[in-house]
Amino acid sequence: MRKIAVLFLGLAFGLGTFAQADTIGHQGLGLGKKLPSVKLKDMEGNTVNTADLGFDGPVVISFWATWCSPCKRELNTIHDDYIDWQDETGVNLIAVSIDDEKTKNAVPMYVNGKGWEYLVLMDSNQEFKRAMGVNNVPHTFLIDEEGNIVYSHNNYASGDEDILYGHIKEVAGITQ
Repeated sequence: MRKIAVLFLGLAFGLGTFAQADTIGHQGLGLGKKLPSVKLKDMEGNTVNTADLGFDGPVVISFWATWCSPCKRELNTIHDDYIDWQDETGVNLIAVSIDDEKTKNAVPMYVNGKGWEYLVLMDSNQEFKRAMGVNNVPHTFLIDEEGNIVYSHNNYASGDEDILYGHIKEVAGITQ
C-alpha cells in the first residue's frame, strides 16, 4: 500500500510539473522573442504594424485600459519623467489600450486630458494582447533595437518605474 501511495504522489508531482511548465509558457511571450506583427489603429485611425514601429532605441510597450487603476497610475507616473528618459536613452513608449467597443471611446479623452506624449494604439479586439501572451493589465514589455523582448513585468507598484528605467538604460548602453 505504501508503494502505491509513493507511486501516486510521484505521478501527481510529475503531472503537476508538466502542467506548471505549460502554464508558465502561456503567461507571456518569452524573453528574446521577436515582437509579433499585428496591425492596430492609433487614436487618429491610422494603421500601425507592431513589428514595424521604426523607432531608434529601446521601446516600452505598456498594455493598459481606462478601467484599470494600476495601469493609469503606472503610465501617469512614467509621464512625469518621460521627456527626461527620452533625452537620456532615446526610449519611446507605446501605450496599448485593450479597451473594448464599450469603453474605447474614453481612451482619447483620458489620454488627451493627461497630456501623454506616448503613441497610443487601440487593441479593442485584443489580438496584440493575445499575441504577446498578456493575461492581465498592466503588463509592460521592453523591446531592444532589434525588436527582441528583453524585459517583461506584470502589475504595478510604486517604484516599478525605476526598475524599468534601469533596464531601459541597460538596453541603451548607459552604465549606471
